[in-house]
Amino acid sequence: MNTKRKRINEKGLTSFKDHLDAQYGKKGSLSRDLYDQEFEAFKLGIIIQELREQKQLTQEQLAEKCGTTKSYISRIENNASDIRLSTLMRILNIGLGVSLKLSLV
Repeated sequence: MNTKRKRINEKGLTSFKDHLDAQYGKKGSLSRDLYDQEFEAFKLGIIIQELREQKQLTQEQLAEKCGTTKSYISRIENNASDIRLSTLMRILNIGLGVSLKLSLV
């Protein structure tokens, strides 16, 4: 155990990784994989919202640009809706003027 981590544990604090392991299981377990997938969807919604705000677009304006509805954009930004890849590409490319780069690990 490295010194910094040992000091934190001596103070009775739990690292975020240890918290996730305790709450959702180790990486590779079903519950942890589900958590990680949901977290990635949450991050995607935040990224879309931040890009939209940087471009000074309302949800309605973004929806109009990419051929969807304001409520759908809202659901994506609030992690309340799954999103198809084709729709995501339309929102990013046409609506926000950015490209998507996928990486498989």
